Amino acid sequence: MWFFTSPRTIVFGEGALEYLKELEGKKVFIVTDKNLRKLGIVDKVVEQLKETGMEIRIFDKVEPEPSKQTIERGAKILSEFGADWIIGLGGGSCMDAAKAMWVLYERPDLTIEDITPFEKLNLRKKARLINIPTTSGTGADVTWAVVITDAERKVKLELASKEVVADISILDPALVLDLPPKLTADTGMDALVQAIEAYTVQWKNDFSDALALRAIQLIFKYLPRAYKNGKNDPEAREKMHNAATMSGLAFSNSQIGIVHALGHSLGAVFKIPHGRSVAVFLPYVMEYNLSEAVSLYAEIAEAIGITDGSNEEKARRLIEAVRKLMREIEEPLSIKEMGIPREDFEVKLNELIEKANESTGTIVNPRVPTEEDYRKLFLYAYEGKSVDF
Repeated sequence: MWFFTSPRTIVFGEGALEYLKELEGKKVFIVTDKNLRKLGIVDKVVEQLKETGMEIRIFDKVEPEPSKQTIERGAKILSEFGADWIIGLGGGSCMDAAKAMWVLYERPDLTIEDITPFEKLNLRKKARLINIPTTSGTGADVTWAVVITDAERKVKLELASKEVVADISILDPALVLDLPPKLTADTGMDALVQAIEAYTVQWKNDFSDALALRAIQLIFKYLPRAYKNGKNDPEAREKMHNAATMSGLAFSNSQIGIVHALGHSLGAVFKIPHGRSVAVFLPYVMEYNLSEAVSLYAEIAEAIGITDGSNEEKARRLIEAVRKLMREIEEPLSIKEMGIPREDFEVKLNELIEKANESTGTIVNPRVPTEEDYRKLFLYAYEGKSVDF
């Protein structure tokens, strides 16, 4: 038995932010970062909320890859304020931070590590959660995943609970019109990784498949346009924003695979932005998975217009299409291209392998890797060498 989890309401399209005017309550707590406040995006949200008459408090201390300490500090302020609504405003870091703070606010008897599928959280006694993404990639607005960094251990905590899925997700394309090209590329590739992994992991299902496949189609069509044209192509911006949420719904109702295991490890150790750290491994993992997932990759290939040849030929052409897309949006195709010196990489290699092997993605990947497989994948991705094992 399986069940599909999503927000009760997803508001999307032009003017979606106006939905905030309909909220009822006394206090709202916004979790965001300083950059979004400086850019005026927080003001756009506050402007809508003022019409509700609610008291507004803003926590703008969320950093990229938010730390346990930040979550605990924010939860303390939230508890003192006592909100009816919590809004996660920003990229995946801000929305994951909002989820974690919400748990600690509702359940001060728990720790961050208690956010697991096996712990009954009993949320929504004090507040409900709204997520408003300002990037088009993580899908964190609709997922039950919470990724928090343990700075002391230099590891990303892959936390999850069905209860932390937001009540409302608001997708307003106006909030992503001005995304810079590099952020557009990184977050767009994050969405693509999520969708491809959702379609190929062992826990895939009919409902996640439908969303994953449509997200993949949209990303291949609109990501190059969004990267090249930016705010001058609002259609591409809107389609990418929708695709990111679709990919989030897909993978949170199936699972991630070892692209994320490798990427989370690399990102935690070398402080690489999440989208970039997972994207670099995508073509290598696809080559590695061919023996177990060739027919699934062929189905994806057909969905984006690659229809000639055998399943293996279509699958390999899909992998080349991924590399072509990455070149088009100037994403690094190897770890070496990221500027990480070989000696630094080799010193950290065992740590990288250990962290990747701890990921939940390891056991549901189409081809379950050994530690030696992880070692080779890291080395091949560093050099940019096609996988032959």
